[in-house]
Amino acid sequence: MQKKNYYLESVLDLNASNVWGIDAQELLELWQRDVKEEGFASSEEKVLNVIRLAFDVYHFDPKDEREVVRYNDGEYIILPGGDKHKGAIAIRKKKIRQITDLSYENVKHITAAELLALIERNFGGGWDSISLTIKDIIESAFDISTTTLPASRMHVAGGTLERKVADGYDVLEIEKGTWIEAIFAKKKEPMEKLRFVPEPEYDEDGNRRIVEEDDDRDVEDDDDNTNDETFYGSYTPEADIKDVDEDLADD
Repeated sequence: MQKKNYYLESVLDLNASNVWGIDAQELLELWQRDVKEEGFASSEEKVLNVIRLAFDVYHFDPKDEREVVRYNDGEYIILPGGDKHKGAIAIRKKKIRQITDLSYENVKHITAAELLALIERNFGGGWDSISLTIKDIIESAFDISTTTLPASRMHVAGGTLERKVADGYDVLEIEKGTWIEAIFAKKKEPMEKLRFVPEPEYDEDGNRRIVEEDDDRDVEDDDDNTNDETFYGSYTPEADIKDVDEDLADD
């Protein structure tokens, strides 16, 4: 059996973070399986609300020939409706057309080249023309750096541009008179989240695990005893001190 490219087991697993990572065809395969499950119709609208975050979603009457032709133009994928009263469902992945369409969720699913194309279409103003909010979204998924140099110096051998490209960055050059602003972008490596997994209270046979006492405590106690014995063992009273009563008797 061919391995699927996606990791979701059901459309019920979709959320704001992962919905951008699935394409329409993959979504169709999951949907076709889930729609057969009893009670799916009651969850359909909730699932569609999540899908709408990354897809255009349209309900239409599958018996209407004009509607069928409209949504069978190769741009849409048709999902069978779990609720028969709402008809069929046409979906297509939303396109990120401008830089203001970026979000913390979808920015992770575009390439550096696609990002720079969005920046280039942003009125040609360069990195400083982008709002702080959008910059924060971009930098959550990309390493960004910029440099502005005279046009005659931008492409010198061994210069910043050549080094950055060799290091895997995509570059956008924006002309500003006789100067050029270069914007470098490289996708950040996804960070794996560390999760603490406590040891089970019971073992495989169902027996409660015995938590062994920390030996450090015994060692510390032993050290304290040793120290006490050493202290008192090294303390020697003066041998020539006489009892006060004994001195008075001698007088």
